[in-house]
Amino acid sequence: MKRIGFILAGLGLSLCSFAQGVELDEEYIELDTTEVALPDSMEILVSDSTEVYPESMEADLNTLLTNWYIQQYAVVDNSCLENSVNVDYPDSVYIRKLSQLPTVIEMPYNSVVRRYIDMYVQRRRALVENLLGLSTYYMPIFEEALEREGLPLELKYLPIIESALRPDATSRAGAAGLWQFMVKTGKSMGLEVNSLVDERRDPIKSSAMAARYLKDLYGIYHDWALAIASYNCGPGNVSKAIRRSGGKTDYWEIYPYLPRETRGYVPAFIAVNYVMNYYNDHNICPVLTRRPLLTDTVQVTRRVHLKQISDVLQIPIEEIRSLNPQYRRDIIPGNIRPYALILPSQQVYAYIEAQDDIFAHDAELYAQRTSVEPAGIAPGTMVYHKVRKGETLSKIAQKYGVSVSNLRAWNNLSKSSYLRIGQRLAVSSKGAKKSSSTAVAASSAKSKSGSSASKYHTVRKGESLWTISQKYKGISAEDIKRENNLKGNAIRPGQRLKIPAA
Repeated sequence: MKRIGFILAGLGLSLCSFAQGVELDEEYIELDTTEVALPDSMEILVSDSTEVYPESMEADLNTLLTNWYIQQYAVVDNSCLENSVNVDYPDSVYIRKLSQLPTVIEMPYNSVVRRYIDMYVQRRRALVENLLGLSTYYMPIFEEALEREGLPLELKYLPIIESALRPDATSRAGAAGLWQFMVKTGKSMGLEVNSLVDERRDPIKSSAMAARYLKDLYGIYHDWALAIASYNCGPGNVSKAIRRSGGKTDYWEIYPYLPRETRGYVPAFIAVNYVMNYYNDHNICPVLTRRPLLTDTVQVTRRVHLKQISDVLQIPIEEIRSLNPQYRRDIIPGNIRPYALILPSQQVYAYIEAQDDIFAHDAELYAQRTSVEPAGIAPGTMVYHKVRKGETLSKIAQKYGVSVSNLRAWNNLSKSSYLRIGQRLAVSSKGAKKSSSTAVAASSAKSKSGSSASKYHTVRKGESLWTISQKYKGISAEDIKRENNLKGNAIRPGQRLKIPAA
C-alpha cells in the first residue's frame, strides 16, 4: 500500500512509500479540528472520521475460510464462533495488559488504540479467529526474518494490518503480498516482479526485504513509532509532519500533521499486538492447527507448470499454489534461472526422483516455442491477388515468394505490360523457396550477374544483421557488415545489402 518515491541519500535504495493511496504534497496537509491532550494522559480526542481503517479489515471471510491451509490444517469450532461473546474492560485493564507485553516497541494506550481494539474484538472477531489459525504458519517466517536483522519480534504483526496474512492480497493502490509492497518499491529492494513471477507474494523473500526496509526506516528516525508510520505513508510524509509540527519527533505529537490513514496505523499496530496476545480474554476462539505444516525447498532449473508437478506427484495444485504464491501463472521459469519450489517435506524427495517424469508429463501442452517459421503457400497451390495502388510485379512477387518471371508466365504478361488497380493475378508458389523475399532477391541477383558473389538482400521491417545472415548458408553478420562497410549493427527497412559469397 505504498506510493511515494522518496529517495534517501546514503541508504542505497529507494525508500518508496507503499501506503493505501497516500500522495506526497509539499504544499498541502489535511488538518482538522482535532484536539490533542498529550503530556499526562496520552489521550487523543478525535472523531472516528479522522481515521481510515486498513483495507485488511475489509478482508473477505469467505475467502479466508476457503484458504487451502485453513481447510487442510485447521480445525474450526463453529459452535464457539457462533456463541462466543466479547468482554469489555475498563481502560485501566487495557493499560495494564499492554504494559505487560514483552516488547521493545512502546505500546501506549489511548482512545484511538481502544477504537482499534474494539474493531477487532467486536466487529471483526471472525477475522481474528482465522488470523490466529494462519499465524501458526506465517509467524515463524516473519520471526526468522526479523531476528536475522536484529529487529523487535513484535513487528511480525504488521502483515496482519497490511494484508490479513494473505500473500495474494492486492490493494486498491496496487500493493501486493503479505507486506504490501508497490512494484517500484519491491523492485528497488531486489524483488522480481514480472508477468510470471511476483516475489512480493513470496512469504520468505518479501519478509526478508520488509525486515531490511524496517531496519533502514528505524535508522532514519531512531524511533519505532515513526519508523512504523513511515512504513505506511513513506519517510517523506513523516519528515514533512515533523517539520510542520515545529520539529517534534514524537509520533503522538506529530499525529495531527500525518496523512489520515497513517494516524491510525500505529494505533492499529498496538491494537493487533494486544488482540493477538489477549484474544482469550475476549472469548475469541482461534482456528486451531490440526497438525503442523512441514515444508522443504528444492531448486527448479527447467520451465515447468505447477499442474505437471501436481499430476505426477498427486499433490492438489491448490496446495502447491498456496505454498508458492509468487508464481502468478502457475509457471516456474526455471529455464531462465533456478527458482525455489516449496513442497511438503515428505514430497521433496519424490519430486527429486520424478523430475524427468514431471518435465515430460504433457510437455507438448505446456511447451513454449522458441522459434517459429511463418506458413507459406503449399507448392502447387494456385491463389489470386488483387492489384492495389502502388503495387508492382516485384512487390507482389516478394509478398508471395515467387519470381517476377513466373508471375508474367502465369498471367501471360510481357515485359512491357502494365498492371491495373483491381487486376486479378494468378499466383503460384510452385518451385518457390520457403524464404520468401530473401530467396527472390537472391535468385534475381544471381540471374542478372551470373555469379553467386553478387547477391543482394532488401531489408524488411523487423530484420537484423543476424536474422539476415541466418538466411544465407555460411554467411555471418560480421561478413555482411564487412561487405557493406557498416560500422555498427543499425540497418533500416528498404536498405539494400550486398551478400558476400559463402
